[in-house]
Amino acid sequence: MKIALYSGTYVRDKDGAVKSIYQLVSSLRKNGHKVVVWSPDVSKGDNHNGLTVHRVPSVPIPLYPDYKLGFFTREIRRQIELFAPDMVHISTPDIVGREFLLYARKRDIPVASAFHTDFPSYFSYYSLGFAVRPAWKYLTWFYNSSNIVLAPNESVRLKLADYHIRNIEIWSRGVDKELFDPRRRSEKLRSVWNATGRTVIVYAGRFVLYKDIEVVMRVYDRFMQGEYADKVRFVMIGSGPEEEEMKRRMPEAVFTGYLTGEALPEAYASGDIFLFPSTTEAFCNVALEALASGLPVVVSDAGGCRDIVDRSAGGVVVHEGKVCDFYCKCLELLDDSLRYQELKACGLAYAETQSWSSVNGFVIDRYQEMVDRSGRSADVEVLSAVEG
Repeated sequence: MKIALYSGTYVRDKDGAVKSIYQLVSSLRKNGHKVVVWSPDVSKGDNHNGLTVHRVPSVPIPLYPDYKLGFFTREIRRQIELFAPDMVHISTPDIVGREFLLYARKRDIPVASAFHTDFPSYFSYYSLGFAVRPAWKYLTWFYNSSNIVLAPNESVRLKLADYHIRNIEIWSRGVDKELFDPRRRSEKLRSVWNATGRTVIVYAGRFVLYKDIEVVMRVYDRFMQGEYADKVRFVMIGSGPEEEEMKRRMPEAVFTGYLTGEALPEAYASGDIFLFPSTTEAFCNVALEALASGLPVVVSDAGGCRDIVDRSAGGVVVHEGKVCDFYCKCLELLDDSLRYQELKACGLAYAETQSWSSVNGFVIDRYQEMVDRSGRSADVEVLSAVEG
């Protein structure tokens, strides 16, 4: 197969969505299929292991400048026509994603759209609640114009179905167990954090309002104002527009910055509890990475994080926004070592079952079925020889 893939970002490890996309591209190529990627947000100096990645013209998104809004051009159309894809995969339903969709539909090319991000849920954090209804109207049209819609879990599938979106199937998410492993725990790193003898509470993600960082900061306040102030250390992994405000309000916390490569799993494994109160997650890759690193997770009952805890029994679920409950659940894990070890063991056992090869194998098989039905199937062996 030849797959044309459009994604709003293609910067390695930038967020959970792009991690999933990288893994899907890798699985497709390992199975002998040819992939070409288009994105407005591409990392500089990365040769993408020989993968062709076209940069789309773009401008920074207002209120969210770390991400970009792309524009479809004649040159992009020429690139697609030259590639002549058998299948189109769209990861972002923006302006460019819409053009990829229309291009494919006009030519009867099968289209798969992946639901990575619940964008409408962000609007209320920026006083844009009025935009939720028209946003879902557009998304319903977009996804119903696709041949298949890939949801990360059952809770998202049900939410999409509530908006009368059809042809939904589950594409779960995997974790690289060779990378995320409790054996990466580093006492040297914990010493650098001044966390020796303390319980390290980890947050990993974007420092933005819609990740419910206000809850994190208020849980921090509860700890710092009580008898446990010198028994815990908060470690904040990531970056974002609210970073300076968080540093001001969390002076005793460690801010690692944006971590990649082996530095990220080492930081996970050197923690003890993973705190992630976000209610806007479609899947919650960071929670799965934390479980694989040996950390019980404390998450919200809204969004995709709950699904991971329900499946793994590797953490606790708290009612969204309830600062006191998040604090109390973290406190319970500090004081109950038996419960802590039970959650840790369950999380590690679940992570062992979530390999990327098995998760992505389903997607590849479905794509092959769709291409075969459309009569567009390419000679995989020839394509592999050309790539080699």
